[in-house]
Formats: sequence, structure tokens, C-alpha cells
Amino acid sequence: MQKKARRPRWAIRLIIVVGVVFCGILWGATKPCTTAPTEIVIPTGSTYSAVLDTLSSAGVERLGVINVVGRLKKLDRNPKAGHYVLPQGATPMGIVNMLRSGAQKPVKLTFNNIRTLEDLSGRIAEQIEADSLTLLRHLTSPSTAEKYGIAQEEIIGLFVPNTYEVWWNISPEALTDRMAKEWDRFWNKERTSKLARTRLSKMEVVTLASIVYEETKNVGEMPKIAGVYINRLRRGMPLQACPTAKYAVGDFTIKRVLHKHTQVRSPYNTYINRGLTPGPICTPSIASIDAVLNYTDHKYIYFCAKEDFSGTHYFSSTLAEHNRYAARYTKALSKAGIR
Repeated sequence: MQKKARRPRWAIRLIIVVGVVFCGILWGATKPCTTAPTEIVIPTGSTYSAVLDTLSSAGVERLGVINVVGRLKKLDRNPKAGHYVLPQGATPMGIVNMLRSGAQKPVKLTFNNIRTLEDLSGRIAEQIEADSLTLLRHLTSPSTAEKYGIAQEEIIGLFVPNTYEVWWNISPEALTDRMAKEWDRFWNKERTSKLARTRLSKMEVVTLASIVYEETKNVGEMPKIAGVYINRLRRGMPLQACPTAKYAVGDFTIKRVLHKHTQVRSPYNTYINRGLTPGPICTPSIASIDAVLNYTDHKYIYFCAKEDFSGTHYFSSTLAEHNRYAARYTKALSKAGIR
């Protein structure tokens, strides 16, 4: 009768060691490795090694256990990009599962008071993964404007200033799709019903609002200033809006608009062109858009900043009266050394 072959002692020891190690990993995988909520971002295309480095830099503990669990659960094959918030007391198993499933947390995207697509791209790039050049290329591509049925000069008008929740790794294409949806949401029944009174399209309202916004930050005067421009448009008069001259020159630091500025050849200069500018000259505030929709009905066709620099204005229905106010303001500018 043959004796059963005994396993070599080294094999038994190996099994015991592996078992102990495996039990240790299982035990370690359920132990906390963060002492506070921890934010991390995993860029698109990151290697597994880069993910571990990111966790290490964020102060996450038990990296050895995370590494083993991650490989066992195949996280090393496809780390998902995104912005993640690891909760206080997160375990290696929990972190691996979060990164495998792509359970990222949205970031808050905020923008306002933007004048150019370059500035808009830069502001957005500070808050999401895409860089400013990639965003600008997308925003200035003719195909982007064509997709939304608007002119290239009107793209900036799609971006209604507010705070939005988006994925950190959102693509430029998905971002403009989102902004187009937000635009549709912004133009609710109540706002849309007021278009007929203005005799303007939605984008024309936003364009006029951008001029109003650049004229004043005084919300109380916005509807009155909008009324002046509405009156001028209906009479076929040039708007003669100083902010459009600054935009045409490309110098937003100008504090005193001179005759030479008003003569700059540009489709955005409303001193030499009748009607609205080709598109918005900034991202107007929601208050300024609503001010155009609810413009004050009056007979004024001129307004001039007050000489006390309070940010409020004189309104006039005759050029003679306007010129008197303008003389006061001009004198105040000179006295203040603003040339």
C-alpha cells in the first residue's frame, strides 16, 4: 500500500504566509485611511502610478493596501478621471470602488462680468480640466456657432452668468451643450412673453443688456437706460454707447471716451453704426437682461453720467438739455485729472 505524498514544508509555510498576507490585506482594506474629507483630481489619461502619487500627495494613508486592492479589482487598467471627494474615514476598499465607478463630485462653475471669449475661456479653465486654449479653439470654431444656430459673434451670449454644477472633466463640447440647455431654461415662459414688447429677439435682448450692463451697475437705473436705447433703436438713431467705443478700441481701461475713440472703424462702434452690435460686448448680468425686458417706457433719448461720479445719470429728451449735463460731466472729469 502506497503512502500519501506529503507536501513539502516550504509549500505549507508559503500557504500560511500567503493566507496571513491576504487576511492582512482584507483587514487593512476596511480600515480608515483619511482623517478628514479629502479632495483629489485625476486628470484624463492618468496612469495607475500617477493615481497613487495623487493619493499620496493628498495625505491618504495605507497606500500599499490601496495598491494591492486596486490591482485585484483592476483599477490599474482604467483609472477614471474626475474630481473626487474622499470622505473622512474612507477605507482603501471604499476609495478603490469610488475610483473604479467614477463616482466623482461636481464642481461649481461660476463666471460673470466677462467681456471676451479669451477672458471667458481663461475663467472657465481655472475651474475645470480643459485648458483655456482648447476652450477658446472650440468657442471660436464656426461649427460651434452653427450647431446652435447663432452667429459666431453671439457665442458669448449663450453663457448666462450664474453658478453651475458640472463635472470637472467635462469636455468643451459637453460644456457648450450644457450652456445651451441653461439658456433654454433661462428663457422661461415669463421672459419669453416679454419679447414682443421689446420687438427684439432673445439674443438681441442679451446684446442690448450687455451694453446696458457696461453703462451702469446701478440696477435701479438699468430699465431707464434700456428705455433710452429702445427709443433710439425705434427712431433709427445710432445708440452712441460709450462702452461700444471702448470695445471697438479694445481698451477697457479708458476712463474718458474721446472723439478719436468714437471714430474707430468697427462693427461694434455704435457711434458710426446704427442698430445693435453684432453680438454681446460682455456677459450681461441677469438683472440687466431683465431690465431690457422690463424697460421703462419714457421719452428720453439721451443720458449722461452725473458730475458727482455717483454712478447715476441725468436723462434728457432734447440735445440742448443733454449738452448742458455733458458739459458738467466733462468739467468734473477735467477737474479730477481724467484725460
